[in-house]
Amino acid sequence: MRRNLRTFPDAEFKPASLVAPLELEKAFNRTAPLEFDLGCGDGSFLTALAAAHPERDFLGVEKMPGRVRTACRRIGDRQLSNARVLQLEISHAVHLLPRRSIDAFYLLFPDPWPKRRHHSRRIVTADFLRAIARALKPDGLVRIKTDQMDYFVAIQKSLREAPQLSANLEDEEPDLPKTTFEKRFLASGASIYWLELRKAGPNR
Repeated sequence: MRRNLRTFPDAEFKPASLVAPLELEKAFNRTAPLEFDLGCGDGSFLTALAAAHPERDFLGVEKMPGRVRTACRRIGDRQLSNARVLQLEISHAVHLLPRRSIDAFYLLFPDPWPKRRHHSRRIVTADFLRAIARALKPDGLVRIKTDQMDYFVAIQKSLREAPQLSANLEDEEPDLPKTTFEKRFLASGASIYWLELRKAGPNR
């Protein structure tokens, strides 16, 4: 059996409890700005971002064991001490985050559940956005991308019930690494819709 001898043994963050608030300081053993990749998949985006910003920490959450293993291998291959993966449902993980603990969230190409009868399964709801806002630090960011126009419109509607977050309508799209899904969508000529949200600061 072939083994990846470079796998970083601490790449997977395994909290002591899955019902108590996450003790994020135990994931990295340091204090640094923390960014959260919601649905990190194979870890390609997570590791690219972590490699480009060693001064920041990056935590990805992914429920599928195979993808978690792949992401952990990527972290090990690049010896990234500032990247971790948490195996958990996204919505559950968000509700375990301490208040004002996250500097930025990334939600890139969440499952669109395109059939109308399945729309209730979509992760972005007003309740989800309020949970995100609770975990964000003041002036923290949420960056969302989807290839589904109707989902994009639904996300904007949900924002009306999450007044803590406001859209940065005039900003240019940030220069971020491309996820595996985004590369596929761009190669097929699909349109990409993006949205950047900011949590109101203490003086606003």
